[in-house]
Amino acid sequence: MAKYILRRLLIMIPTLLGISVLIFFIINLAPGSPIEQKIQAIRFSGGESAGSIGRGGSQGVSNEVIEALKKQYGFDKPIHVRYGIWLQNLAKLDFGKSFTYEEPVVDVIVSKFPVSLQFGIASIILSYLISIPLGIYMAIKDGKAFDIATSMFLFVAYSIPAFVLGILLIVFFSGNSFLNLFPIGGLYSDNYEYLSGWDKFVDRVHHFILPLTAYTIGSFTTLALLMKNSLLEEIKKDYIRTARAKGLDEKTVYLKHALRNALIPIVTGIGSILTVFFAGGILIETIFQLDGIGLLNYKSVLSRDYNVIMGLLFMQALLYLVGNLLSDLLYVVVDPRIDYN
Repeated sequence: MAKYILRRLLIMIPTLLGISVLIFFIINLAPGSPIEQKIQAIRFSGGESAGSIGRGGSQGVSNEVIEALKKQYGFDKPIHVRYGIWLQNLAKLDFGKSFTYEEPVVDVIVSKFPVSLQFGIASIILSYLISIPLGIYMAIKDGKAFDIATSMFLFVAYSIPAFVLGILLIVFFSGNSFLNLFPIGGLYSDNYEYLSGWDKFVDRVHHFILPLTAYTIGSFTTLALLMKNSLLEEIKKDYIRTARAKGLDEKTVYLKHALRNALIPIVTGIGSILTVFFAGGILIETIFQLDGIGLLNYKSVLSRDYNVIMGLLFMQALLYLVGNLLSDLLYVVVDPRIDYN
């Protein structure tokens, strides 16, 4: 097992190198750049005198200002040289400085990370704790009233986009349009700092319920149906028929013999768990007034903040590779017959 893990870690190095090449060159060669964004800002703010227009400037900005901006943002060097510098800094987990926030990219991401982290962890825990037992019970009650009703509900819930569900939740449960059970948005109330420890916890939970529901609904429905179908597939196999022929009760057949093998497809999706922390929903965060990673990603694309975009993409790629390795290791836990040696 140790050799397998080491081999996978070594394979990650050229993979990440290839990913870094794609990320850097695609983003830097795309139309628009931080320089153009800055030129537009200077132009519309009237920062340049009218006389600079006649000196070969772009968009009414003098060549001297353009060259100064290029030097400031590091665009005065050829693209392959800039990639070498970025790659060298990347080895030290230094993603450079944000053009928009004028702070190190790592600090910018860390400042937005807690929101996505909280909802990411909570949505994962809820998805697996609820959907796996629900899927098992649906498989046991296959074809009966509970299974039919639950399946219909899950299909309807899955068909509703998360941001649409978020809007519906706010309309029906906030703002006095119908009910006023939950706050419209934010992570806590205005008087949060004056509350006691328990009241702070209750206040955070109160603010979490609606956005967490919108975050969780997609993965929850998928996992529940996957668990049900996987278990139904297992109970059709010969070894299950043999177990029943031996006189074992249905509970033992389902939970002891079939469940472990049925969990293998569920384990496959665990590889994406780590990327959830960097995959905050843009529209959900906007609707519920949450300043997280999703909104940061969107704003960075609009403002052409290259360093933040590249930092976020590289971190997501790294976590995805680590998540895949985690999935493979969990296969061994679920099914001891799997051996990577």
